[in-house]
Amino acid sequence: MSKDAKILIVDDDPDIVEAMKVVLESKHYLVSTARSGDEGLKKVKEERPDLIILDVMMESRDKGFEVSRKVRQNEETKDVPILMVTSVKEQTGTGFAGEAGDETWLPVDAYVEKPLKPEELLRRVEELLRNA
Repeated sequence: MSKDAKILIVDDDPDIVEAMKVVLESKHYLVSTARSGDEGLKKVKEERPDLIILDVMMESRDKGFEVSRKVRQNEETKDVPILMVTSVKEQTGTGFAGEAGDETWLPVDAYVEKPLKPEELLRRVEELLRNA
């Protein structure tokens, strides 16, 4: 996958969105953003991103799970890689018990805890795009 891949960031934290966007655009990725799960779903259908970076807690504590399930259930978007970013551990004191790739519990390709270092973000994005 080329560096001009389209990446959609779905996260309600404008500072995190801007930080990720700057890092990704520095490597020539084409980045669009959505500030809610519902806006994210709309943009997935309209823009057909090559990768989705998705927060867990937005309008509700589990909105990211809902979004990922809807993406996976749609025949046109089911193969789009999803990198879930979360501060669940920081916010709740507990992490995920499931594994990325478990389509019923956590229907994403990979997940990482916030805060995410730029190098880790790029490594994960490049890995997911390469394997798409």
